[in-house]
Amino acid sequence: MTRHFKGSDLVIASHNAGKLREIAALLQPFGISVKSAADFGLQEPEETEDDFAGNARIKAHFAAKGSGLPALSDDSGIEVKALDGAPGVYTADWAETPAGRDFPMAMEKVWRLLEDKNAPEPRRARFCCTLCLAWPDGHDEVFAGTVQGRIVWPMRGDRGFGFDPVFLPDGETETFGEMDPNKKHAMSHRADAFDKLVKACFA
Repeated sequence: MTRHFKGSDLVIASHNAGKLREIAALLQPFGISVKSAADFGLQEPEETEDDFAGNARIKAHFAAKGSGLPALSDDSGIEVKALDGAPGVYTADWAETPAGRDFPMAMEKVWRLLEDKNAPEPRRARFCCTLCLAWPDGHDEVFAGTVQGRIVWPMRGDRGFGFDPVFLPDGETETFGEMDPNKKHAMSHRADAFDKLVKACFA
């Protein structure tokens, strides 16, 4: 049986400012006070799984045990069809440099690989998001969401984060990087997963 969230305080198991903003905005209607894992001095645990759900569970349980509060994690990434689903669960890793994450570099890498393969247009892709809500006693609930679209070039817009500037969702003329954040929040992979979470645990 699905466990309902009954508290007023929730830890977001992330140090990613973009994700924190999006999740806080989605939780706002429920009057929930949101803190980040960093607020509790928690480090980011090593993500050792090869799928979104496994890594989401690692992060949520680590934050729940470290804070003593329920914790919500998000593991997400972009899967490019012509690259056999890469970068997928390794999306953030593709952006890693000694000086921190460089997503323009990662987007250029994806486009270069597509060009090297002479991948046909449209270059299909989807954003995936798995949310895990974990409690300090070890219980968790997991929800997955996606949004379909294609990779475009050059990069467009500076309103999103990650791979948003090269992702054009189906039926839209603006990339996630150009789109009004409220519009993006309403249709994103995170919104899809969050809708399932809300119906199961918050409604």
